[in-house]
Amino acid sequence: MINDSIKMIGDVCINLFDETGAIKDSREIKNLVVTVGKSFIASRMKDATATAMTHMEVGTSTTVAAVGDTTLGSALAASRVALTSVTVTANAIAYVGTFAAGTGTGAITEAGIFNASAAGTMLCRTVFSVVNKGASDTLTITWTVTVS
Repeated sequence: MINDSIKMIGDVCINLFDETGAIKDSREIKNLVVTVGKSFIASRMKDATATAMTHMEVGTSTTVAAVGDTTLGSALAASRVALTSVTVTANAIAYVGTFAAGTGTGAITEAGIFNASAAGTMLCRTVFSVVNKGASDTLTITWTVTVS
């Protein structure tokens, strides 16, 4: 009997830079590929009917990520940005989002990947200890989803 199960594992690297480009905070955390995200992946295996992931968003909710999540718990106003890059290497895809000075400012505790500039399907969500992004800071999140 063949026992083959596919797993999706997410890894999130968060880097916060001050106005001079010096690193203020750096951390790596795991994330949750939510149920609608898994359904999205399955639909993309069939065809390209579902729009590809294009945006990342940050928020302030500390509610634990759950498989049934479809949105962030409390998105910051005007904090959804177009992805800076998307790269596929072997069985992993890396999404990079950059929140420039003045974007996504506040006590950030969650992030998610979406396939639209508003609403849309959420692929992944993660919750973490607070990252305090000042108005002149830049935040870069690199989100890697590995299928194994």
